[in-house]
Amino acid sequence: MRIGVLALQGDFAEHVALLARLGVEACEVRLPKQLEGLDGLVIPGGESTTITRLMAEYGLLEPLRRLGEDGTPIWGTCAGMIVLARHASDLSRPGLGLMDIVVERNAFGRQVDSFEAALAIPVLGPEPFPAVFIRAPLIRQVGAEVEVLARLPSSSMDGADGAAIVAARQGYLLATAFHPELTDDTRLHRYFLALVEERRSRVFSRVGSWDLTP
Repeated sequence: MRIGVLALQGDFAEHVALLARLGVEACEVRLPKQLEGLDGLVIPGGESTTITRLMAEYGLLEPLRRLGEDGTPIWGTCAGMIVLARHASDLSRPGLGLMDIVVERNAFGRQVDSFEAALAIPVLGPEPFPAVFIRAPLIRQVGAEVEVLARLPSSSMDGADGAAIVAARQGYLLATAFHPELTDDTRLHRYFLALVEERRSRVFSRVGSWDLTP
């Protein structure tokens, strides 16, 4: 299994280190040719405007879109979720538009408004996940094929459909509004690797082969 981490800006090194801890070959991606042979890709947190600008400058926009359209698993965390979205508020440059979600950038405020929350994510098991939100976005709308994985309870951003959506999956696309790479909990990374393994084997039952206990 070979996982790429988009390394244009942001906290890509933390993802690479965590994947290496899990025994997975992880490589930094900055050029289109480095997408060849990948089984999955992580788009890390950072500054979404800078990431999309550098994607365009390095000729990555179309190759990344094709990667997602071909079914390669892609996980966007924080800014990466913005890049994946069909639409993101106040984003002046085009993202990938792969995932049928509408995202609000900086939904919880500025850097000083960052926070942590014990988040219930049922697909990971009963134990709460220690989610780190830093200038975090929020999913405002989801399409019919999108599965909501987690909501932030008791949020000032609550909508008519309940608490704020902060994690979702659409096929082999995964999006989280927070930074799992900044914690010692590896369950979300293992969940993504299970999706990669599932895609490789085309057998959905293989998702259960990764132990997601804390």
